[in-house]
Amino acid sequence: MTDIRQSQVTGRGFSRGTQLPEALLQERDKQAKWHGIPALLQRLYASSHLNSDFAQTHTVLKELSSLLSMEAMSFVTEDRKTVQESSFPITYTFDLFGGVDVSCRSYMPIMYSRELNDELVKDCLSVLYNCCICTEGVTKNLAARDDFVLFLFTLMTNKKTFLQTATLIEDILGVKKEMIQLQGIPNLSDLVQSFDQQQLANFCRILSVTISEPDVGNDDKHTLLAKNAQLKRNISPSCAEVNQVTLLNIPGFIERLCKLATRKVSEATGTSNFLQELEDWYTWLDDALVLDALMLMATDEADHSNPGTFLLLLTMGSSPLRHRLPQSMKMVHEIMYKVEVLYVLCVLLMGRHRNQVHKMLAEFRLIPGLNNLFDKLIWRKYTSSNHIVHGQNENCDCSPEISFKIQFLRLLQSFSDHHENKYLLLNTQELNELSAISQKANIPEVEALANTDRRASVVMSSLPGVWCARAVESFLRGATSYADQMFLLRRGLLEHILFCIIDSGCKSRDVLQSYFDLLGELMKFNFDAFKRFNEYVNTEEKFQMFLTQINSSLVDSNMLVRCIVLSLDRFESQTENMRVVEVLSECSLLSYIARVENRLSFLFRLISIINVQTLTQENVSCLNTSLVILMLARRRGKLPFYLNALREKEYAEKYPGCLLNNFHNLLRFWQHHYLNKDKDSTCLENSSCIPFSFWKETVSVLLGQDRTSLCAITNYIDEPYMDLDQDLLQD
Repeated sequence: MTDIRQSQVTGRGFSRGTQLPEALLQERDKQAKWHGIPALLQRLYASSHLNSDFAQTHTVLKELSSLLSMEAMSFVTEDRKTVQESSFPITYTFDLFGGVDVSCRSYMPIMYSRELNDELVKDCLSVLYNCCICTEGVTKNLAARDDFVLFLFTLMTNKKTFLQTATLIEDILGVKKEMIQLQGIPNLSDLVQSFDQQQLANFCRILSVTISEPDVGNDDKHTLLAKNAQLKRNISPSCAEVNQVTLLNIPGFIERLCKLATRKVSEATGTSNFLQELEDWYTWLDDALVLDALMLMATDEADHSNPGTFLLLLTMGSSPLRHRLPQSMKMVHEIMYKVEVLYVLCVLLMGRHRNQVHKMLAEFRLIPGLNNLFDKLIWRKYTSSNHIVHGQNENCDCSPEISFKIQFLRLLQSFSDHHENKYLLLNTQELNELSAISQKANIPEVEALANTDRRASVVMSSLPGVWCARAVESFLRGATSYADQMFLLRRGLLEHILFCIIDSGCKSRDVLQSYFDLLGELMKFNFDAFKRFNEYVNTEEKFQMFLTQINSSLVDSNMLVRCIVLSLDRFESQTENMRVVEVLSECSLLSYIARVENRLSFLFRLISIINVQTLTQENVSCLNTSLVILMLARRRGKLPFYLNALREKEYAEKYPGCLLNNFHNLLRFWQHHYLNKDKDSTCLENSSCIPFSFWKETVSVLLGQDRTSLCAITNYIDEPYMDLDQDLLQD
């Protein structure tokens, strides 16, 4: 009591529970059910100095590890229910008496000691990890200790303690507020180069947290307006970008990832019994860490005296799977690691140094290797509706096999997006087919196609689902290629997409958006595609269903609307071609868009569903589609007619000035956003075949301040309703 009173007066007192008198702790231990934890922590603290007897330290750690492991295993086997103090009293008591602080202060001298042994390190890590599992806040506590986090990386050089260290680091980085800087890790390049292939694959789980930009969500703080303001404030590269450069500078890093990604999966895949066995494993294995422990058991490297390993064996019971670990697990093990490796490559492909990464992936023949690998996997239809892929750091509801295939499709999407290397995805026969299509149509072959190494191959038409739609759409995106479109049209892709939109009853916005985007790229400027569309949508009922799907969400379908408007404009300038004339006269979709009232209806709605405060990367395309409609009208001298129609619409709806004021502000934002971003402007030009200079000129004309100009928005807003927000775009 004297010490407590003195601490109240001086401010210098107890900093942890173990500083209380030993006699008091022992007296209260049994009644409070502390299980001897405070006394063990006192002994740990006293025996963890550089000149201490670490044999005594190890004895204490073993006792702590045993106590905490039992609760941790209970937590894991109970599906990680909400943590409560009463559920895990041992772990709670450990944290209450400053166990985490004592552990961190004690471990560093222990691990720097010359008398260090692997079992001692394992028990050190086990105590902390088990505490993290059961007690909320412990992981965040560790994450706040930068020196301790960096110190953990130095322990990864030891293969016997690598898995425990990697597991703890992954959990810590997952909750760390500030992203760790990889260049701060001592001897990172030597560390990575010392890893074997399995360790490197596991290390990718950690890297995924350090090279990905934080998920900012969809709230109003992360609109394009807010992001532009943030870019002004943060001119220097983000921590994730710096980390990506750090990895790219490690000699041989990308080459080793390519080898890991393309390494053969187990050959034991020949029977249906084996596939069923894999499904059994998928339902039991929920993360790669359990799998790693099992693999250690399968190779006789595990310490069977360890309580965690022992309980893992009990969990498996007498299952026949236990006797076939090497055959069944090696494939799952390899697949789960490949997911992590493909994710890292995917992130690097989308970064600032994309061209450098592209060059390296081509040099190390990633795509041919993946093709050989995926030829051996079974691509089948999945009937279950619960296969969902979440963000990288969330729990995933899908099996390792599905995760692997989806990550592969994401990689294809990133690899082919606006890059000439996309033709590496095709084999020699398919590349020759593209050349023949160009020759038959009497159009020049795309330069990137002519320069492609024809030894590479991935047959995209065999890949399933919405992720395939996104990957193929990425392949088509950019400057329109008639040969690329015909290559896919010949394989029935258009009919498959229309079935999914019209006949499948699909209501998912994400799925529909993927199909609409792909359909737009597939049909743009291609009269053969519009002819095929008309042949499939051959009844009024089908056509109305198609329109219903389009109108259900213009945010999702506006890219297709843009494609139809652009295609109609081009076809109307090619009336000397009788095949084009035939399509114009027969295609119900083109006839629908050709009616001015329908184009105006789309224009009204596109402008109405967005404003500057709600613009995001997801819906800014609505603004650009509305601009395409007005640019084409301007080319034909009909811009005043469209602007007057907007004005009449406002008065008819009894909100004069609202629509045009909103559009004026949107266009001011457009100037602010696009005139400073080369990539976005290039994409706009390539996708529309309209020079970006005409985009800029049209926006300037629309924003003209001369109220007498028939092409200026201000001419159509009556003075009482003029409400242009001059401060809207200010930082």
